[in-house]
Amino acid sequence: MSSSPDSVRLHTLAPHHLPGLLAVQLACYGAGFIETSDVFARRIASPLGCSRVLMRDGLVLAYLAAYRSRLGKVTPLHGDFETVETPDTLYLHDMAVHPEQAGLGLARRLVDAVLAVARAERLPHAALVAVQGAQGYWARHGFVAARLPEAGQRARLAAYGDDAVYMTCRLAPH
Repeated sequence: MSSSPDSVRLHTLAPHHLPGLLAVQLACYGAGFIETSDVFARRIASPLGCSRVLMRDGLVLAYLAAYRSRLGKVTPLHGDFETVETPDTLYLHDMAVHPEQAGLGLARRLVDAVLAVARAERLPHAALVAVQGAQGYWARHGFVAARLPEAGQRARLAAYGDDAVYMTCRLAPH
């Protein structure tokens, strides 16, 4: 499943990408983090969605599930993207790169693509929950650990595990 970065194409995540997305997810995550095709189908249908997928020759290599949200709001694990009245944040819910594609810069391409959308829409923030030791990776992209003031949002964060960290990034307009 190896590929050169030049042959990889970026697409908006669509329903026909779900089988490939689920295969990448399964190759990357432990059982507790696997989310169903039904959940992803509802996320794709969300008008606030901003998810992307990278493909080569019809195969999904990596994806980033993201949507417009509010700062301080955590998406429930296995939950839907919730509608908010006035989004001020691009929430990066889930990113995975197939392990055979590691080192090709695919994650960076996905992050750059969705953050460009957020900047174009003048969203001032990006946020995410770092899991499985990914806090250092996201810190290199400008994200910092942030406290969640609401108890309900802290409970949502806790569902991701003891090492889960809510992180935010201030987006400079381009």
